[in-house]
Amino acid sequence: MKRVKTLALYVLAVVGFFLLSELLINASLESEYRKIGRRDDIKQVTIAQAEATRVNGRIKGNVVNSKDNPINGKYLKFDFYTSRDVNMGTKYIDISNLEADKMQEIEMHFKLENISYFNVSVVDEKTEKEIELLPHDLTQTEILVGTIVTLLILW
Repeated sequence: MKRVKTLALYVLAVVGFFLLSELLINASLESEYRKIGRRDDIKQVTIAQAEATRVNGRIKGNVVNSKDNPINGKYLKFDFYTSRDVNMGTKYIDISNLEADKMQEIEMHFKLENISYFNVSVVDEKTEKEIELLPHDLTQTEILVGTIVTLLILW
């Protein structure tokens, strides 16, 4: 009986450490993000979240191709700038398959330094080399599997 209690205490300690570290890591990472500005007037593109740290950032939103004001282009072009108006990179999003009165979600993670604002424009073709996107955030399942594999390796 004494060994079961000891084992249960060890399991509770590991789970408690895991939960505390997840909480602290997520809190510190989320506090690093600051909002970045947008300098364009395209009404069809709605940005819900535009944030950046010193080294990376994320943009989430959607684009609507309305019948009243259709988008005449194949790509959305995102240009990222520093506070001194230096273009740090460009990213294109394909909207050629967007039908009238339909919505397409936008989600991107980028790795650029010191971004202050971005511009969105509609273009027909890619004219510049675009930046590489960061992979999406890990899901809870991927984090759990990675933690279990790590614990098995260390055990």
